[in-house]
Amino acid sequence: MKKRNNILVLTYWSYKDALIQSYTLPYVRQIRNIVSDESRIFVVTFDQPSQALSEDERRSVQESGKKEGIDVITLSYVKLNLIAPFKVLAYLLKLWYLIVSNRIDTIHAWCMPAGSLAYILSIFTGRRLIIDSYEPQAEAMVENGTWEKSGLKFKIQFYFEKKLSHHAKVIISATEGMREYAIRKYHAHFKKFYVKPACVDLETFDLSMKKDSSLVAENGFNDKIVCVYAGKFGGIYLTFEVFELFAEAEKFWGDKFRVLLLTNHNENELKEWANQSGFDYGKIVRKFVSHSDIPKYIGLADFAITPVKPIPTKRYCTPIKDGEYWAMGLPIIITKNISDDSDIISENKIGYVLQDLTTAEYKKCIQEISTLLTAKDNTEERIRAIANQYRNFSIANKIYTEIYR
Repeated sequence: MKKRNNILVLTYWSYKDALIQSYTLPYVRQIRNIVSDESRIFVVTFDQPSQALSEDERRSVQESGKKEGIDVITLSYVKLNLIAPFKVLAYLLKLWYLIVSNRIDTIHAWCMPAGSLAYILSIFTGRRLIIDSYEPQAEAMVENGTWEKSGLKFKIQFYFEKKLSHHAKVIISATEGMREYAIRKYHAHFKKFYVKPACVDLETFDLSMKKDSSLVAENGFNDKIVCVYAGKFGGIYLTFEVFELFAEAEKFWGDKFRVLLLTNHNENELKEWANQSGFDYGKIVRKFVSHSDIPKYIGLADFAITPVKPIPTKRYCTPIKDGEYWAMGLPIIITKNISDDSDIISENKIGYVLQDLTTAEYKKCIQEISTLLTAKDNTEERIRAIANQYRNFSIANKIYTEIYR
């Protein structure tokens, strides 16, 4: 029996961000189908200035959301600075009023920064708190060099991570290993703990989308070996090291090698890293496409790269793109100790796990990928089966059904 449950979904990303489009809204739609028709779901985003919606875009987003039974509320992103506490307080009051006036039953927060706000709201309203994509944020920011461990930002975020870990009624993590981490770091005692990796719609990401002939010709990929990367550079991701790997691939395949970057990263910076590494920037096709077009563009590639910095806390986070790459049958080059994915790739021989970031390792990696690409063992189908096993949307649906029905 479907249950009425008014839900506030709290994120800390821009509506246009891929994390909303591929990592939040698909799950919200699943939840929408589980709860009763009279239930209301409010999705809150915090838009960065560079990704802010225009008024026309906002109206369009809100109208399309209402057709799906989802109310979208866009707020402005708050940077941690001297005036941030006042902005945060204003938002907390606004969200408190939203919760009370709309009889919200559950606050469902995605990741730790949004979880910190959700924790405060849950304390003051008494509403049930669910933390989705539960993973370390404070320590990750220190490990990737963004924050100092002695700094105020780290101390505030870590404090809230500890508090919400004890308070949340339901925790949904990307990896089983996060349970042990939270017990060790936060002294957490969980009421309900689920494991849900970043899942993929296997109907949208399908092998039938591969090598679209018009796009192959349009991008000059005929008879080329193409590596795709869909994502960002910097922060938790590698930068010039990626281009050093590309340079080795160029030496191995020569003019047959091409790179497809699905990113809006600053082009001048990309050119500088290419020049540093000796890689011909002319062999890069750079595009920023809507999420609905991602499958057919990923499908243009022969293999993919997940250049996450191999820092300790990345053991507890699942890269979204890996599931999408696998669904499209692509071997992946990944750094070591990333989620469970590095082990899955290594054990199933469906890519290459970089043990260090050196020229010798890049050469070995490219040779292994070449062997995979020329193997006659239905590599695409084998990799697609991995996506079905580890990233099927049914994994998430089972968890949300148990929580909300």
